[in-house]
Parts: sequence; C-alpha cells; structure tokens
Amino acid sequence: MVLHRYLLSTLLAFVVHAQPYPNPYRMVDGWARLPEGRKMGAVGGVTIDPDQKHVWAIMRCDAGPERFGNECLDSGLDPVLKFDMTGKVVRSFGGGMFIWPHGIHADRQGNIWVTDAVSSQRTPKGVRGHQVVKFSAEGKVLMRLGTPGVAGSGADHLNAPSDVTTLPNGEILVADGHNPDGNNRVARFSADGKFINSWGGTGHAPGEFRSLHAIALDSRGRVFIADRGNNRIQIFDAAGKHLATWTQFGKPSGIFFDANDRIYVADSESDEVENPGWEVGIRIGSARSGWVDTFVRFPWADPRLTRGFGAEFVAVDRDGNLYAGEPFLRVLRKYERIR
Repeated sequence: MVLHRYLLSTLLAFVVHAQPYPNPYRMVDGWARLPEGRKMGAVGGVTIDPDQKHVWAIMRCDAGPERFGNECLDSGLDPVLKFDMTGKVVRSFGGGMFIWPHGIHADRQGNIWVTDAVSSQRTPKGVRGHQVVKFSAEGKVLMRLGTPGVAGSGADHLNAPSDVTTLPNGEILVADGHNPDGNNRVARFSADGKFINSWGGTGHAPGEFRSLHAIALDSRGRVFIADRGNNRIQIFDAAGKHLATWTQFGKPSGIFFDANDRIYVADSESDEVENPGWEVGIRIGSARSGWVDTFVRFPWADPRLTRGFGAEFVAVDRDGNLYAGEPFLRVLRKYERIR
C-alpha cells in the first residue's frame, strides 16, 4: 500500500509539473515604428512611463551584431526613445552620450535614468561609459553617477552598471554591474547623488552575485535583483539585508512589477549549458508568494540554439500588455494580453 501511494504521488507530481503554464498573450508584429530612415538597433531596457501612456526603451544605435557591446561608440543617434501606445516615437535624446546604454528606469516624478554598461576594455578613458545618467522627461541631464570612462569600485566609480532604480525616499540603487568578475554589488546613493554605501560581492552565497542584470522594487519596498550568473533572483530590504532567494523564474535578465504585485521575469539566457532544463521566455507570477503561473514561451525557443535570444528586458502596461526588449534580434516586441 505504501509503495502504491508513493507511485501514485510520484505520477501526480510528474503530471502537474509536465503541464505547461498558460500563455494568455499573442505576439504583435511590427509594433515599434522608428522615424523614417532609422534602422532598428539592439534593444536594451524597457519601462512604462508613470503616466501609463508611453513606453520608454533603449535603442542601441544601429550598429550590426558584430559591434555588440559598443554599438553607440561612434554614433550620434539618440538611444533613449519614448513611444506612444501605438508604437510611434514621440521623443528621443541621449545622442553621443553613451557607448552601451543598457538599463532604464522611470522614477515617480517621470525622470528617466539610464545606465552605460560598457566593459572597461572598450571604453575611451575619460569620455563615456561606466555611468548612470538621470534625465528629465524632456532629455535635460539632471545628474550623473560614476566617473565617465573609468571603471572602479569606490564611492566615485562604477563598473559596467546594468540597471538602476529609486526608493520612495529618493535614494538611488545601482546594480553594479554587468560583468561576472566586476564589482557585483549594489551601490546606494542619496537622492542628490552622494554615495552612502554598497553591499554584495562576487560569489554564490546569499548576498553575493555573479552579474547583476536588473534591479526592481515591489510594492512593499523589497529589492529584487536578477542575479543572472547564479540563475536566481535575490530579494533584500532597502538596506541590503538578504530576505530570500528564488530560483523558479529561470535565469533572470529583466524584472518588472505591475500595480497588482505581479512579477514579470524575462529569461533570455537559459540553455543546456547555463541552465539545463529551462526554456527561454517570460515567467509571470505573484511577488508575494513567488508562485509562477504564466509562461510566455519564446516561440522559436530551442535550448540548444537560442541562448541570448528572446526577451532580455520586459515591462507591462496597465492593461497587462507586455513590451519586450530583444537585443540580439533587434526587436522591441509587444505581447498583447488576449484573456
């Protein structure tokens, strides 16, 4: 009897885990429309404006894939683009200011923050790179963090910062940085840009990182870090105390929260080597329980072939539609919620 119960429970567990998560989205082709004459570049971070009427995205100029990592080095094109909900560009800025623009954040006042995650060996020293820039919604530079073109680990330096977010009190948290062997820390600044402290370090233990790729806050003020190199999300309080580690969202590249505390996690890196048994796509669940209940599978996913393809960044509007930045395919893609 015990054996039969064991076999039955094992079979039921297999059936439950074998069932695919529902996917209530359909892909919308050609949503993003660039000004005439401009080619689509690799798409970086994506976010929603506080007015819920616009999508902000990073467009890494129009250099080809052979320039991946410094596409804006020789370009004067604006990499910060504001789209209306029909996919039309209504504003752009930042031309000539970045080498590899990566993360983007819209704060509660509508200001736009952008990180330049260029690796140190590709940076023209003393010019650009390794910075976070705060813009007004009109494109005026309001603040810079880090020393331009110089990688470092002190109070005045960053090393390939991947992403940035702001706390309700105005403090700034920078995911520093993109390189697995870099700073691997969260750098904390006051609202006026003064360095407060940092936390983290390179490693696999709780509170350590290997390539911080995204940072975001849930409604309770918890700090979620896409610890991509370690195939996990780590959760902290605002002071850096480790609260939890989640592995159920795959190999996370991008994190976004909606108003209902739903968490959206983009996985563009899982494959048979880096994260065996996981598929590329966007996993959606509850930020409170951690349960995953929806999976938007990248339609051409193949763990043998598709590492680096699919959505690396994700944002969601108030109607539940997704906007996904796909760097390698050079697409800003919309996924429309259909049920």
